[in-house]
Amino acid sequence: MWDLQNLFVKHAREIDRSLRRRGHSPETAADLMQDAFVRLMTAAPKGTDHNPRAYLYQVARNLSVDLQRRERSVEHVNLPEEEFQQIADLSPSPETIVYDRQRVMVVERALQDLPERTRRAFEMHRMGGKTLNEVAAELGLSTSRTWTLVRHAYLHLRACLKDEAA
Repeated sequence: MWDLQNLFVKHAREIDRSLRRRGHSPETAADLMQDAFVRLMTAAPKGTDHNPRAYLYQVARNLSVDLQRRERSVEHVNLPEEEFQQIADLSPSPETIVYDRQRVMVVERALQDLPERTRRAFEMHRMGGKTLNEVAAELGLSTSRTWTLVRHAYLHLRACLKDEAA
């Protein structure tokens, strides 16, 4: 097993310089050099007959070539200003933001209206990502009772949102 700290102290600067000589910015060279050490840490060749310096250089070189290929494959498009302005803005409108915030407040109030056990079952299932079986076990209920509580919460939330929209 290789001593990563020792290898880093010995070879990091020279690998970084090598990557900068290949045309990378200092920031990109530092990132690639660190990625090479991460690769060494996670996928180092087994056995002691490998040269760690040569391995690091090869990994850094491969990462450099991969990055340069990715950068060459990106197609740059020059748009006139008029066409650029016509591209749809996918961010939500101020009206949508206000509407969504109002709906979140309705949901928060509706959750507070629910009985404690129903609210906890819903939050554990919907927001906590737990299965109905996991929620049931944690609350000490049957799965069918837990499903009923969660279903009741969904129906209550839907009704509150519908009332708000009306």
